[in-house]
Amino acid sequence: MKNEPAKAAQPKKRADQYNDPTHNYMKYWEGREYENASEEMAIKRLLEGKHFKSAVDVGGGYGRLCLLLEDYADKVTLAEPSQQQLDLAKIFLKDHPQIDRKLLQAEDLKFKDSSIDLLTMIRVMHHLPDPSPEFAEIARVLSDDGFAIIEVANYTHARNRLKHIVKGKKMPTEPVDIRSAIHKKKDEIPFVNHNPHTVIKQLAHAGLKVDRILSVSNLRSTGLKKIMPKSMMLAIEGILQPTLAGSFFGPSVFFLVRKGQ
Repeated sequence: MKNEPAKAAQPKKRADQYNDPTHNYMKYWEGREYENASEEMAIKRLLEGKHFKSAVDVGGGYGRLCLLLEDYADKVTLAEPSQQQLDLAKIFLKDHPQIDRKLLQAEDLKFKDSSIDLLTMIRVMHHLPDPSPEFAEIARVLSDDGFAIIEVANYTHARNRLKHIVKGKKMPTEPVDIRSAIHKKKDEIPFVNHNPHTVIKQLAHAGLKVDRILSVSNLRSTGLKKIMPKSMMLAIEGILQPTLAGSFFGPSVFFLVRKGQ
């Protein structure tokens, strides 16, 4: 009997980490009140004066931002690839039964063409070394006059730029895998930071244009959070978000995008 060829190891699905019982994403946000408030501030700023029939939060975990989106849309849907996160969402959103919860991947949202008026994708890009399929899907489901808010984990933030200048290195245009060696060895799902200039080109290739940019979580620092009141940090954050947007200063960049005309 001939030896059968060994089967290639199957890559981990993107939701595996968030289906791990030892990984509680709700607990991850404990101690990150500044970051959460900064992201809510950015969304409010980008959506000020707007209201939509339908909103979808893609990869929204347990529904952290869905409650905020209810202020801007008649109908909100949480589209999440992890069943464990959807189970947590059932508890977190128990007083908001009108928010739909669907098990969906970002590159295959199952919604009809041009059927979504508002789409948010926050803290998802760091798991997407190549977001082209996801951007194409966003362009497909987004209505002609709809908007998407896409958050990008920014490799070109100020501290990284300084480090590269000191070492005499250019900033990479490709995504950078920032996983530790042990996490790479365990073949955990990707965790990358992007160059925002590259992301803008990728969005354009998908037929999406950037309307507005915000620099977010500009004061993200464990040390600062120990000595500065959150209210003061957020007051400064409110000033810095639009002021530093063009320089991609912060570790997180928010893009407000729509279909190209």
